[in-house]
Amino acid sequence: MGIKREIKILQNLCGGPNIVKLLDVVRDHHSKTPSLIFEYVNSTDFKVLYPTLTDYDIRYYIYELLKALDYCHSQGIMHRDVKPHNVMIDHELRKLRLIDWGLAEFYHPSKEYNVRVASRYFKGPELLVDLQDYDYSLDMWSLGCMFAGMIFRKEPFFYGHDNHDQLVKIAKVLGTDELNAYLNKYHLELDPQLDALVGRHSRKPWSRFINADNQRLVSPEAIDFLDKLLRYDHQDRLTAREAMAHPYFVQVRSAENSRMRTQ
Repeated sequence: MGIKREIKILQNLCGGPNIVKLLDVVRDHHSKTPSLIFEYVNSTDFKVLYPTLTDYDIRYYIYELLKALDYCHSQGIMHRDVKPHNVMIDHELRKLRLIDWGLAEFYHPSKEYNVRVASRYFKGPELLVDLQDYDYSLDMWSLGCMFAGMIFRKEPFFYGHDNHDQLVKIAKVLGTDELNAYLNKYHLELDPQLDALVGRHSRKPWSRFINADNQRLVSPEAIDFLDKLLRYDHQDRLTAREAMAHPYFVQVRSAENSRMRTQ
């Protein structure tokens, strides 16, 4: 089923901003295995590219990624695997494409979804506490993790060794009182083993992550934007559309508007 769903999703999103283009599907005569043919993006590995990006570059590329997410969400689709490996960037052309729609799914309100999606470091708290009726806001958490990694030069930002440890790493930053408020709101309980692992932690201010290496990338608007993405409660996170209107992108929006006017 996986490949059929992926093809259907890619066809639905075809021509959307910064969505990788599916050009063709070919089948091997003997094995009958389908292969998907995509547009080529001359991408630089993120581990090499990200450390070279300026403050403005990060604003620009996150905004480009938000265009893709806003479009797929508007078409009723959750990507469910947003992470640097799935964001191709051709830095010379300043072109970004969101790839790998293999875990993407159509969203139906109040449907319960599999929590075994996304890559560990980018999994939202909802996946780690088994909240199954999640929605598009899952992608916004993953984007927040990616963004935190970029501005703080700490990749991955939440570095858990397994799914339980992943929640521990998040709780050490966002706090356990806040985690418990979230669990209570959705009538969830952690299993006793996980509860013991999580322990008790106070919320850590974002300013604690600023150092000599990353301070040029961190601004009050960047912190405000990050804070509105990395929220336990998925209902509290910015939507992609709201995120694009955030003051962090003011320069990017004005540059885009003047480009539009000169075309």
